[in-house]
Formats: sequence, C-alpha cells, structure tokens
Amino acid sequence: MVITPASAFFGVLAAAAVVGSAVLFGKWQTLRRAEYIRTFKWPAGLLARLEQHHPGFTRKDSALVSRGLRQFFLAYLMSGKRYVSMPSQAADDLWHEFILYTREYDAFCRRAFGTFLHHMPAVVLVKERRRSNEGLRRVWWYCCKYENIDPVRPTRLPLLFALDAKLNLANGFIYHTDCEALRRSGIGGSSPYCGGDFSDSSIDGSSAGFGDAGSDGSHGGDGGGHGGGDG
Repeated sequence: MVITPASAFFGVLAAAAVVGSAVLFGKWQTLRRAEYIRTFKWPAGLLARLEQHHPGFTRKDSALVSRGLRQFFLAYLMSGKRYVSMPSQAADDLWHEFILYTREYDAFCRRAFGTFLHHMPAVVLVKERRRSNEGLRRVWWYCCKYENIDPVRPTRLPLLFALDAKLNLANGFIYHTDCEALRRSGIGGSSPYCGGDFSDSSIDGSSAGFGDAGSDGSHGGDGGGHGGGDG
C-alpha cells in the first residue's frame, strides 16, 4: 500500500479527531459527575447520625457539614482523582458515617468517580507527612478555585476549611487565612493552621499538590454552588 501525502494528512486528521473526541468526552463525563455530586440526595438518616455523634448540632449545622463534604468530593474529582487529604474533622465524621451505608456509598463512588474512594482521617500540615501534605494542598487549591478564592493570598477560607471553626468543634482544626500576624502576637496558639501555609514550601521542603493539573482542572472555579438534598 502506497501512502500518499494526502492519505497521510487525512490520517493525521482522523487521529486528531479521535483524540479530540476523547478529550471532549472526558470533560463531559467530569461535568456530569460533578453535577451528580452536587445534587446527590444523602441516604435517609445520615444527617441524624451525625447529630447523634455531635449532640449539639442542629439540622442546619449538619446540612452545612454535608456541603463541606460535597466540596471535598468535588475537589477529588476535579483534581483528576489524585491523592487528597481531609482538612475538616466535622466533614470527616460525616464521611465516616456515610461509609457505614455500605451499598449507598459504593454506588455513590461508582457514579461520582468511577472508582471507590477510601476513607482517610482528617489531618493538618505536618513536616514529617509529605504525602498527606500533598493531599491537603491539592484539596485547598481546588476548594479555593471552586469558591473563586486566590489560593496563594486568600482573603477568606473555603467552606471545607472553615467548617470546624464555624461549628466551634472542640476537636476541630481551626484555620485562619494568614497566620503571620497571629504568630507574631502569640495569638492562636503555637501552631495555628493557616491558608497561607499551603503555598509555602518551607513546611516540608515541597509544594507538591499545590496547583498541579488534574484531568479537568479548568472547571474548578465554577462559582461554588452546593448540591441539594442537604436538609
């Protein structure tokens, strides 16, 4: 078979069309999965179980936590399903309760991600834990983009990182946008948790996870709407 310049040209066009179609399908699939996460109806009794775990929580409080957990799931999806870490104890508690609904959680993961998302306990930036630090930076980045916040110089916190403070959670992780002034004045304890630290490589010598490209990260900052079914 003789390959002419014309046939080679059309072969390149065909290959480009296949690649383009795959990219478009990937974007469409990610958007569809994101909408599923936003509008997913929690299993009956899930929020009540969180309220039993935290007796002081009202339904408004547990609904707020459910919004934060949705944001975490969206960050995982928009990062291209890379490694993520949970920054909120309240959202982590709800996640753990959700996993106990074994069938519902498995079905949710398959439709939302195409794979099972294993539970990881809530963590903070620690020098010795570079893997979990990477996951926290990644979640911070996508949560900021989701709410149109500058991840390098934040003037407010995305919901997921503000949850524990909003709820006055005794064992929660309390974040501030910038801790330099707090550290200089000694306010907030010896080790306050800070949004500004996520872009700082001096914590563990790395900035891995901060701003890396996911499979469809261009859609990360879509205005920050939250899903229904939280009440």
